[in-house]
Amino acid sequence: METTKQLKLWRCVAMIALCALIAVSILYAFGVVWKAPAAQEAKTVPLSLWNDGYGAKQSLMDYVTAVTTEGSKDYIPEKDRIAVFDMDGTLTCETYYTYYDTMMFIEYCLVDHPERVSDELKQVAAAIQPGYLADETLARNFAKAYAGMTVEEFSAYVEEFGKKQTQSFENMRYIDNFYLPMVELVEYLYNNGFEIWVISGTERTTTRAIVANSPIQDFVSPEHVIGTDFEVKQKGHENEPSNMDFKYENGDELVLTGGFIQKNLNANKSIYIEREIGQRPVLAFGNSGSDTSMMNYTIDSRNPYLAEAYMVVADDNFREWGKQDWDTKSADYIAKGYIPISMKSDFAVIYPDGIVKAKEQYVPFALDEALAPAA
Repeated sequence: METTKQLKLWRCVAMIALCALIAVSILYAFGVVWKAPAAQEAKTVPLSLWNDGYGAKQSLMDYVTAVTTEGSKDYIPEKDRIAVFDMDGTLTCETYYTYYDTMMFIEYCLVDHPERVSDELKQVAAAIQPGYLADETLARNFAKAYAGMTVEEFSAYVEEFGKKQTQSFENMRYIDNFYLPMVELVEYLYNNGFEIWVISGTERTTTRAIVANSPIQDFVSPEHVIGTDFEVKQKGHENEPSNMDFKYENGDELVLTGGFIQKNLNANKSIYIEREIGQRPVLAFGNSGSDTSMMNYTIDSRNPYLAEAYMVVADDNFREWGKQDWDTKSADYIAKGYIPISMKSDFAVIYPDGIVKAKEQYVPFALDEALAPAA
C-alpha cells in the first residue's frame, strides 16, 4: 500500500516538473525568460571598444557584413579573406620609449649584456634618441648585437624583455603595449573567417615571440608572421657560403650569425606578401609611409575582391604620446585611398585599466658604467 502511494507521489512530481519545463520552454521561445548574463551578451557586441559616430567602426562593420554575407555582390569566400596588419604603431605603441625592438636593443647592449657586444654597438645604442630613424642601418646593428645566440635563446630573451616596465607609462610592461581596440578588431575579423597575418618591420623571430605572448596569440599562428630577416645558420657552419654544403643532424643548433638579410618595410612588404602568402590581401592596416606599399598592393585595382586599407593616426596626446595632426594626416590618407583611424576619436579605450602616461616620456639611461670600456 505504502509503495503504491510513493509511486503515485513520484508520478505527480514528474508531471509537475514536465509541465514546468514546457511552460519555461514556451516563455523562453517568446523572449520572456532571462537568457544570459548581461556581460555575456556584451561580448557579442562587435567592436565595443570603438566609438560610434566617427567613421572607422561603421566602415569596418559594413565591410565585414558585405564580404561575409552569402549572396552579397561583394561576398568573399573564407579561403580568400586575408587581413594583414603592420605591428609597430598599428597593433602596438611605437612611440619612443615604448618601441619594443629598439628598447630591447638598447637594454641588451647597455643593461643586460654589455659584456657580449662591441664598444661600437654600445655607442650606437647610447646614441639612439627620440625621433631616431628605424632604418636598415640600425637594423643591421640590431642583427650584430645578437650574433651567436640560438634562435631559441633569442626568442626567450625577447619574451623575457617583454616583462620589463617601460618608463613612458605607469604599470606597463613592454608586452602590454597592444592597443585594445585593435586587438578586438583582430578577434572580430578572425571570428568572421579572416586569416590574420602580421607583416612587421621588426625582425621575424622577435615579432613571433611578441605575438605569441600577446592578446592576439590565439588569432595569429607563427607561420602567419612576416618580418625583417636576420641571417640564421647551422652552428659550426656560420662562415660557409652555402647551406648546400652541409646537412642538419639530430641535436644541431640554428644560430644568429650577426648577418642581415632584408628590412621588411616599403616595397619589401608587398614583395614578402606575394612570396609568402601568394595572393593579395583584402584588408590591410598600417600607420605610416613605410606601410603604403602594403596598402597599395591590397587595394590595387587588379584585386578581384572588394578591398580596403586603413591607417591608424596617432593623434591622442592625452592617453598616449601621439602628436600627429588629424586633419593633415587624415586628408593625406584619404587622398591615397585609405580610411584613417583616429586613436583620439575612434578608440573608446587604448590600454587596460591602470596603464597611464608617465610624467615624462623618456628618462635617459645612466650610461657611464656601460660605456666605460669604450671611453
